[in-house]
Amino acid sequence: MDMFCYQCQEAARGTGCTVKGMCGKEASTAGLQDLLVFILKGIAVADREARKQGKNDAGTGLFVVKAMFATITNANFDNQRITDLIKEALQRRDELKRKVGMTSGPECVTWSGSEADFAAKAKEVGVLSQPNEDVRSLRELLVYGLKGLCAYTDHAAVLGYEKDEIYDFILDALASTTDELSVDEMTGLVVKCGEVAVTGMALLDEANTSCYGNPEITKVNLGVGKNPGILISGHDMKDMEELLKQTEGTGVDVYTHSEMLPAHYYPAFKNFDHFVGNYGNAWWLQDKEFASFNGPILMTTNCITPVKDAYKDRIYTTGMAGYPGVEHIPEREAGGVKDFSAIIAQAKTCTPPEELEKGEIVGGFAHAQVMALADKVVDAVKSGAIKRFVVMAGCDGRHTSRSYFTEVAEALPQDTVIMTAGCAKYRYNKLNLGDIGGIPRVLDAGQCNDSYSLAFIALKLKEVFGLDDINDLPISYDIAWYEQKAVVVLLALLALGVKGIRLGPTLPAFLSPNVAKVLVDNFDIKPIGDVASDVEAIMAGK
Repeated sequence: MDMFCYQCQEAARGTGCTVKGMCGKEASTAGLQDLLVFILKGIAVADREARKQGKNDAGTGLFVVKAMFATITNANFDNQRITDLIKEALQRRDELKRKVGMTSGPECVTWSGSEADFAAKAKEVGVLSQPNEDVRSLRELLVYGLKGLCAYTDHAAVLGYEKDEIYDFILDALASTTDELSVDEMTGLVVKCGEVAVTGMALLDEANTSCYGNPEITKVNLGVGKNPGILISGHDMKDMEELLKQTEGTGVDVYTHSEMLPAHYYPAFKNFDHFVGNYGNAWWLQDKEFASFNGPILMTTNCITPVKDAYKDRIYTTGMAGYPGVEHIPEREAGGVKDFSAIIAQAKTCTPPEELEKGEIVGGFAHAQVMALADKVVDAVKSGAIKRFVVMAGCDGRHTSRSYFTEVAEALPQDTVIMTAGCAKYRYNKLNLGDIGGIPRVLDAGQCNDSYSLAFIALKLKEVFGLDDINDLPISYDIAWYEQKAVVVLLALLALGVKGIRLGPTLPAFLSPNVAKVLVDNFDIKPIGDVASDVEAIMAGK
């Protein structure tokens, strides 16, 4: 077994990748990421003691957040950048240890620091180093939830929004995975991760809307212009802002891809005439769509796939994303901006993008916009024009079984409204599903980063209808998942008390039978089934 990774939905054979990641991750990369997470746990243990002694370092939380983000599926495939993070993590851990006088514990082991030593140690500290299947399952469920929370926390921090309580929980929860805890204690921490995730997603929502305004109902162009272009993918709105400003007046157009589509909904970005539209579909089609775009591509966060030769000389990474042999745009200096001049210069030498499709799609139904339509929505529910809302949020992916979500969208009765966020929407957002009294049957709240809007809307509807239990709302949840941000969104929904969530296309491989039973017994989580049966159950509120 060269590696073992089962953190994403594509885990080989539904159990785990053992030779190479289905995402394209090499075994050596998987080992380095395992080692990085292990050292971050050591930092968390030392930081927990440092906080007790009043000796903690203010930058520890943000460093751990960024480093954890780098280990999310399809974020960073670059061994050298991960090795650099490992070296910095060791330095930070050892400085904290010295501060607090910590000399024992497996997380305090000192290594030579050579890359060969890293590779050897990585084999000792991976997922399977915990022999108890149920303990391993609960710990990994928590770790993957934390990875998702770290992604949201980093995005907020980039915009200047941080909360110590989020950093403290992340560090305490990471440290807890080195403790001998009961099943109830570990389960409690998993639910607590969901609670803190709601806080983290609310903070990110505040950051985005404070900086760029509340998303508005927007028609987004799917065609192309006659100028050369830059395609921006990933999730980072600060990168979006700086790229638009730096390309203004250059004769280079900017297009969004996949999860950057919702950038079009923000008022601040509508002032740029060269912000042309959205190009392509979900992340997993990028190998074909990046080739036909012709111009440079900027990957701002996770969702990069193995880079093809057809565009390897014109793709760039930034933030915590990385790929070997691909030019990386460094972080902005304090108070400064990232330098995208190399991308812009290359774009000027490229031909315009090849057109994939024409037309428009509508989005921008985040919580402020939906609340502005609240009277109309409530009247439609009370009159029976809207019988049910179906939350079909989450991730898209390569599995052919994901056609289930398209078929459900098509099979749902005309008196249902789909609420979505995340790239799962690409399975149905271009279908002609119509509207109900002017309310579109697909309400796109934005990125997976914007999932807070779906929770906010549900809680507000609960208040409007005077209900005591969120599960009494005419809302069903049919969630698609792929990676760790979807895991923490699931935990957030569980923390809010939502029950009866359907999850697919497969249940997570990292859930042991006993842990899965706990989730089923406590939250009525269920796997997706066949389309007809699921639609019937959804409409019956089951």
